[in-house]
Amino acid sequence: MTARLLDGLGLARRIHGEIRPEVAAFAAKHGRPPGLAIVLVGADPASEVYVRNKLRSGAEIGFRADLERLPASATTADVLALVRRLNASPVHDGVLVQSPLPRAMGDDAGQRIFDAIVPSKDVDGLTPVNMGLLVQKRAQFVACTPSGVVELLEREGIQIAGRHAVVIGRSDIVGKPMALLLLHRDATVTIAHSRTRNLEALCRQADILVAAVGRPGLVTKGFVKPGATVVDVGINSMTDEGTVLGLFPEGHRRLALFRAKGSVLVGDVHPEVAEVAGALTPVPGGVGPLTIAMLMRNTLHAALMAHGA
Repeated sequence: MTARLLDGLGLARRIHGEIRPEVAAFAAKHGRPPGLAIVLVGADPASEVYVRNKLRSGAEIGFRADLERLPASATTADVLALVRRLNASPVHDGVLVQSPLPRAMGDDAGQRIFDAIVPSKDVDGLTPVNMGLLVQKRAQFVACTPSGVVELLEREGIQIAGRHAVVIGRSDIVGKPMALLLLHRDATVTIAHSRTRNLEALCRQADILVAAVGRPGLVTKGFVKPGATVVDVGINSMTDEGTVLGLFPEGHRRLALFRAKGSVLVGDVHPEVAEVAGALTPVPGGVGPLTIAMLMRNTLHAALMAHGA
C-alpha cells in the first residue's frame, strides 16, 4: 500500500481563488480592502518565514497586510499597548500576534497578550471568548491550523463521522481545537500527549491520526492502522545529518536537498508511514499552506462582520 497524498498546497490555492472576488467586492463597496495586522516581536528565524508568507499571501489576494515589528527587548506592556492600538484601528479587521514570543517576556506573556485582542479581530481564534465559543460549537473564529485540517479532510472526502480520531498534542493552538472540531463532526476523539501510556498502541486504533507535537519522525509505521488517514501538523527544520539519515535513506531526494542546503523541513510523521497509511499529508505542502488560507478566510470574515454582513 502507498498512501494517497493529500495536497494542502493545491487546496490552499483554490481557497485563495475562492475568496479573492469577495475581497475585491468588499474593497469596492467599502472603499478599502480587508485589513490584517501581524505583530512580530524579535527576530525568530522560523517566525520571520511564517510572517513573510502570510504577508505575501494577503497582498496577493488583495488584503491590506501590515507588519508591526517590535524588538526582542520589548516588554509585555509594549506589546499590549500595540495590540490595544490595533484593536481600535479602523483599517485593520484582524490582529495576529506571531508565536513564539521571546522567552525573556515570561511564561504568561503570550496568554496576557492573546487575552487583550478583541474577539471580533481575533483571526487566530485564540482569545478565551473564541476558544470558549468553540467548545459550544459556535465560535466566530477557529484556530487556523486545525480548521485547515478539517477543510482538507472534508474536501478530500475523508469520512469523519463515526470514526475514531487520535490527536497527539494538547496545545491551545492545535491539539485542543483540533479535537473539538473533530468531535463536532461526530468523530470519537482521543487526545494523547507526553504522559500518555502505550502511545503507539493507542494510535494504532485510530482511523484518523493527527500528529502535532513538534517531534521529528515520532509517528512510525507501528503507530498506524493500515489504511488510516494520517495528518502531519509538525514542521521541523532539521540541520543534523545523522537525524536526517534516520528519516531518509541514501538516494532519497529529501536527503539530497538537505546536503545541498544544509537543512530540510520534516514533519512529526516518519516517511515510512506512507507504506501503511491510506492517506497522508506531506511536509512541506500539506497542512502549512492551509493555515495561511484559513487566516485569510478568517480576516475576510472579520471584515464582513465589522460591516454587519
